[in-house]
Amino acid sequence: QVQLVESGGGLVQAGGSLRLSCAASGRTFRSYTMGWFRQAPGKEREFVAGIRWSGGSTSVADSVKGRFTISRDSAKNTVALQMNSLKPEDTAVYYCAARFGYDSDPRFGAYDYWGQGTQVTVSS
Repeated sequence: QVQLVESGGGLVQAGGSLRLSCAASGRTFRSYTMGWFRQAPGKEREFVAGIRWSGGSTSVADSVKGRFTISRDSAKNTVALQMNSLKPEDTAVYYCAARFGYDSDPRFGAYDYWGQGTQVTVSS
């Protein structure tokens, strides 16, 4: 059974940094793409970043490009989202997700597995 468990959320001031981590278990993820999504109150869940497990190619949403970086550690089966220069508009619940396939599809419906989410709050 696939499990994705996020950690690392919290409260940070604008301009600060946070590092989210997603621990993946339950199968081999070589043929999977991992993604980070976020959902703010009253808004739709949106794609933040994705990484192909095999090869490590990445995709990042324009709204966070240059500030957020996605990476994976194959030995530890974890995916990280390094978030720098945080803004109040980055406040949301952040979700880790996995989909079978090699492209970072930005549609949340394309993902097969989801974590429970971790809250990120950026104060102004």
